[in-house]
Amino acid sequence: MNRAALFDVDGTLVDTNHIHVTCWWEALRQAGHHVPMHAVHRAIGLPGEDLLSHLLGEQRDHSEDDRLSAAHDTLYATYFPKLRAFDAAADLLRTLSDAGWKVLLVTSAKDEELSALREAIGADDALTATATSDDVEHGKPAPDPVRHALDLAGAPADRAVFVGDSVWDMKAAAGAGVTAIALLCGGIPRADLENAGAAVAYRDPADLLARLGDSPFSRVPAQCRCLKVHRDWQ
Repeated sequence: MNRAALFDVDGTLVDTNHIHVTCWWEALRQAGHHVPMHAVHRAIGLPGEDLLSHLLGEQRDHSEDDRLSAAHDTLYATYFPKLRAFDAAADLLRTLSDAGWKVLLVTSAKDEELSALREAIGADDALTATATSDDVEHGKPAPDPVRHALDLAGAPADRAVFVGDSVWDMKAAAGAGVTAIALLCGGIPRADLENAGAAVAYRDPADLLARLGDSPFSRVPAQCRCLKVHRDWQ
């Protein structure tokens, strides 16, 4: 059976969370909504419509959602050439791929934004597939994106590890029955991530890579025990 290494992208592999905060804050400000930046930060990682619901409430004027999202996207696109991956992000993905893991990105980003993120990481050779929120009915914190990624990888939940930086990542992984690793480089407090389901937290991709041998990745054997038992039985 395959092993799946599932990764969020924004704030986990690429240093973008605070750029997203600034762009959403400005898009909301232009439309007359004054939302504190700390509140926007806690909402990063949700798909656009869910982020707006979280910040403005379900009773908001939904007719302006497309305009708000477009304003954010336009502002964020100006940063594409400047996006930087966290140190060792590409090395982490390649190390896992070389060890036989199916490496997948699980993200709300799509189209040009996703292309810019992948270029910043620079490890497409290590990727098996990408699962986006457009592929499922409900995005994070629902488990749907994680389950979809498992399907793409051909791996069961108990042979997968999810790495993310937000509360929404941890909840999505927990809902899918997948062990979750939290990275603190997205700016969310360790306690919040652990309360949402993180099994362990590391500073950033470089810290996880340096401690990979003691991480949840080391607890998933290369060969599923059930296959060995079956062969012994035969």
